[in-house]
Amino acid sequence: MTLDSLLNDIRACTLCTAQLPAGPRPVVQAHRQARLLIAGQAPGRRVHESGIPFDDPSGDRLRAWLGIDADTFYNPEHVAIVPMGFCYPGTGQSGDLPPRPECAEAWRAKLLAQLPQVQLTIVLGTYALRYHFGDKGPLTARVKAWRETWPSRVALPHPSPRNNRWLKQNPWFAAELVPALQQRVTQVLAPGDEMDHCGCR
Repeated sequence: MTLDSLLNDIRACTLCTAQLPAGPRPVVQAHRQARLLIAGQAPGRRVHESGIPFDDPSGDRLRAWLGIDADTFYNPEHVAIVPMGFCYPGTGQSGDLPPRPECAEAWRAKLLAQLPQVQLTIVLGTYALRYHFGDKGPLTARVKAWRETWPSRVALPHPSPRNNRWLKQNPWFAAELVPALQQRVTQVLAPGDEMDHCGCR
């Protein structure tokens, strides 16, 4: 199966229709040449309405952390955006509901296998953390341990404004990790870069 045919199947998916209060609208961005992978949670209501990933304040903050503009971020040849759930799951008592589990089970391994050029994976949120790190521990501990999987994978707090308190309580994140992340992203996306998947020449 080609990536194009897989993306067509994903965008036509109706597996979770009965469980999606706003109906299915899979949101995904991918290209075989992408070198940066954003592994997030699931679209929010605003993204569901626009069909554009991270089309909200979370996206503004994420792009600032990465040090890239919107044109670069939304170029699928540079950046793949593959959340754990492709559709907006609805809202619960304390915010958006978790990503629907059927989505990752049906599509995730197949889609990631079509992204052979990825050199850096940005992991956002608890559900993506469990998938990409096998972690069930505290998010803060995994983010603090960013050097353990550097330079190929890094866990970040979700860039949602809901995490403003976390950012204030953890000033090392902006002082240490964000500058290193911006440098690495610049390196990964540099034209003509010949680095392999581990980030080694």
